[in-house]
Amino acid sequence: MSTEEGAGQREEGEYGRAAKRLKTEERETEAEEREEGEEELEEGEDSDSGSLPGNVESAGDNRARWSASQYGAGRKDNGEDSHRISPSPVVHVRGLCEAVVEADLIDALEKFGSICYVMMMPFKRQALVEFSAVESADRCVSCGAKEPVYIAGQQAYFNYSTSKRITRPTNADNPNSGNKVLLLSIQNPLYPITTDVLYTVCNPIGSVLRIVIFKRNGIQAMVEFESVQCAQKAKAALNGADIYAGCCTLKIEYARPTRLNVIKNDNESWDYTKPYLVRRDRGKGRQRQAILGEHPSSYSDNGYGSPCPLLPLPGNSRYKQTSADIPDMVSYPLPQSSSSYSAHTPSSVAMVSGLHSSKMNCTRIFNLFCLYGNIEKVKFMKSVPGTALVEMGDEYAVDRAITHLNSIKVFGKRLNVCVSKQHAVIPSQVFELEDGSSSYKDFAMTRNNRFSSAGQASKNIIQPPSAVLHYYNVPPCISQEHLLRLCTEHDVPGFVKFKMFDAKPSSKTISGLLEFDSKTEAVEVLTVLNHYQIRIPNGSNPYTLKLCFSTSSHL
Repeated sequence: MSTEEGAGQREEGEYGRAAKRLKTEERETEAEEREEGEEELEEGEDSDSGSLPGNVESAGDNRARWSASQYGAGRKDNGEDSHRISPSPVVHVRGLCEAVVEADLIDALEKFGSICYVMMMPFKRQALVEFSAVESADRCVSCGAKEPVYIAGQQAYFNYSTSKRITRPTNADNPNSGNKVLLLSIQNPLYPITTDVLYTVCNPIGSVLRIVIFKRNGIQAMVEFESVQCAQKAKAALNGADIYAGCCTLKIEYARPTRLNVIKNDNESWDYTKPYLVRRDRGKGRQRQAILGEHPSSYSDNGYGSPCPLLPLPGNSRYKQTSADIPDMVSYPLPQSSSSYSAHTPSSVAMVSGLHSSKMNCTRIFNLFCLYGNIEKVKFMKSVPGTALVEMGDEYAVDRAITHLNSIKVFGKRLNVCVSKQHAVIPSQVFELEDGSSSYKDFAMTRNNRFSSAGQASKNIIQPPSAVLHYYNVPPCISQEHLLRLCTEHDVPGFVKFKMFDAKPSSKTISGLLEFDSKTEAVEVLTVLNHYQIRIPNGSNPYTLKLCFSTSSHL
């Protein structure tokens, strides 16, 4: 291993560990807020199911009850509430609109007092706002109880947080300090995220020096700006925004490192102060034969299509370097193929190897891969045991599947997912698998594909595998015991924690969360039980149990 390669691995390890620590801290803070009674915002139901998950259905009612119970009828004559959370400089904000960013919160709430930190929770439409003084937080909560407070044109609801301070990864002793390096977590990444994409998004707000992207626990990146002031502006303007409409949502925090070390310029890292750091070609001498050829991550990104609009920047010129030279709409040339694979012709076919010979079949591959895009066809290769071709809706779906499923363990075997050289799956050499099912199956017409329409796809939250599964489209008569029995009958691990969301009395289905001992167990349960047909006595049609990975890390 060369010195540069070793340095690169050490740097990536440091960035990965820093991101993991930060993610843990965020989860701890969000877990405290869940104790106050908030419910998870998860993937929606099918349009034909007649309802959304219970937590989504009652979101508005819950917010109203939440404010009223704290500051309305529950308040005693002496002005005190026996159930009220003790005053804290941290305020929990709910009822935010989808388009809100950190700057909107600051603009609306700084009239109550100096704000020293904001943590966005985009998918929950919530945020934590830390004021410099508890008196400022008290003014915010009291005002919100007496009269409507609007943030980005929508009424918001306020309560004290159980936290006395928002955990930051840097400079813990100084609550007002920042860092010129930001950690960006890209949530629901439907499209490829490259250094070019992030530079185009961030540089109009503040001069970007370096970018490093890593794919652990989803897609995250660190962006180093020229100054702390530039980073502060970028955080305020972009925290909570979507890179593309309805997806690739940015959650931004200050990072631990104060400087990034980049040793090569490519799709996943770039030093804009050193344009000569191009990737060196390998020696042209004789090399060992590779069974699967080049790994997709080694391909360079060359092809770009026509410009595609990104997010609109805030109209206030304080978030831009100059108001004259930068347009209000940032444009980025959308790649004609996946972010990492365009050195070869784009393909919507993934090749999956490392499959368990007796426990994996076409249907179970569909159950797992359908979370990241539509599945057209699945075919096992007779000449290569334990390998299958998966034809998906487009090359972006293949990119998402590789990002989230490559190297995960399923039934004790580690999957290898990469782009296939084939451009379509042809039903040739069909044979019988060990479990008796066919080696080929066409899923093009199944209703279980989750990206068939724009409205349906917008409900999907692209998540990496986790130990918590979100279940939905389940008949109300199904209990915790029924679901445990279902796991036992199909010889998969049982869940250790169970949560059912409240549903309206008229709801035809219920939803909730299942927590398992490990991510591997959750993956196996989803692979086996996703789309299981639940039949109830005197029911005309069965219910299709639907599973996906939850945004929650634990219950």
